[in-house]
Amino acid sequence: MPSLNQRRLALFVFFFIPGVAMASWVTRTPAIRDRIEVSIAEMGLVLLGLSLGSMSGILLSSFAVGRFGTRAVMLAGTWLVASSVAVMALGTVTAQPLIVSIGLGCFGLGMGLAEIAVNIDGAMVERQSGRALMHALHGCFSLGTVLGALAGMAANALEVPVEMHLALIAVFIVPAIFYFIRFVPAGTAKTDKSQAAGTSTDAKDDYWRDPRLLAIALIVLAVALAEGAANDWLPILMVDEHGFSKTAGSLVFLVFASAMTIGRFAGGYFLERFGRSAVIRTSAVFGALGLACVIFAHNPILAGASVLLWGLGASLGFPVAISAAGDSGANSAERVKIVTIGGYIAFLVGPPLLGLLGENFGLRNAMLVVLALLLAAILAAPAVRPRNRANNKDTVTTTA
Repeated sequence: MPSLNQRRLALFVFFFIPGVAMASWVTRTPAIRDRIEVSIAEMGLVLLGLSLGSMSGILLSSFAVGRFGTRAVMLAGTWLVASSVAVMALGTVTAQPLIVSIGLGCFGLGMGLAEIAVNIDGAMVERQSGRALMHALHGCFSLGTVLGALAGMAANALEVPVEMHLALIAVFIVPAIFYFIRFVPAGTAKTDKSQAAGTSTDAKDDYWRDPRLLAIALIVLAVALAEGAANDWLPILMVDEHGFSKTAGSLVFLVFASAMTIGRFAGGYFLERFGRSAVIRTSAVFGALGLACVIFAHNPILAGASVLLWGLGASLGFPVAISAAGDSGANSAERVKIVTIGGYIAFLVGPPLLGLLGENFGLRNAMLVVLALLLAAILAAPAVRPRNRANNKDTVTTTA
């Protein structure tokens, strides 16, 4: 029987792996785009495979975990992630956009399944240990993107063929999956049939009409789109719109990923000291300032440096808003589920739509959509205050 520490370490690894894989793809998107010879709009359609796969994985995850448990879903999801990286390498070497899109679809499906399973297992470990874990788990994903971005930047600088780079990443992932999966207990979170039947008697909650939940959903929409836009388009945006080399474009994404990592690991301190609404408002301001500089700055160095603010601004909004949705009213599980799915729709479907806009108006102009939503999130920040304001930091910061 694995110890709680071994199980915790395994969960860190299963968050870290998708981060490495995601960054490996993102940092090579300019080179992949050139190899498969597609336009910005066509690249958006290629990215649609990631969106469709991810949404399928997220929508299937609750059923899959209930039927098979977190360990089986985690294993299947991360195995799909590793396999899909190899499929993307095949699509690149054969210059077939459809194969790349299929690989992205499998990648998204695997990530959607695995991420929900790891979150559920992580919440159980958190309750058993009595120690906060979720911020660190999400921080490990961001740490994976940092290391993946470093590898991608090195591969660009050394002109390593994309297919060789992606194949090496797949080879790196597989042994880690099979070594650490043994530390996750089998059957965790499988649904008992009698419990499943009883859930239909839960009190109904008209949360769709709750203005506070709608405001939280707006915040999730904004920060998810801000993160997704960077994950899919930032290197191409820097190469095409600001004249960076492919290696420098990867470096800019590394700055973004590093800012996300710092924000997530340091976020607990600021949440405890200042409260949710102040953190959300400040994060949205940072994100809007950084993105505005990327859009409007004519100096490439300023545009690249501004990505630091963009990353800090996007780092905490999603997990903080999800926590706020959980205590926004009755039937918290359904509230979290609705807001989470809405966020992933923005995170995954938004970037391909930005590609279509970018083809006609330029990628910088397409990012104005993201900027407008971040500005709206600043106004919506009070919605994330805890319902019971007694002794919470939000009431203090309003007088500051």
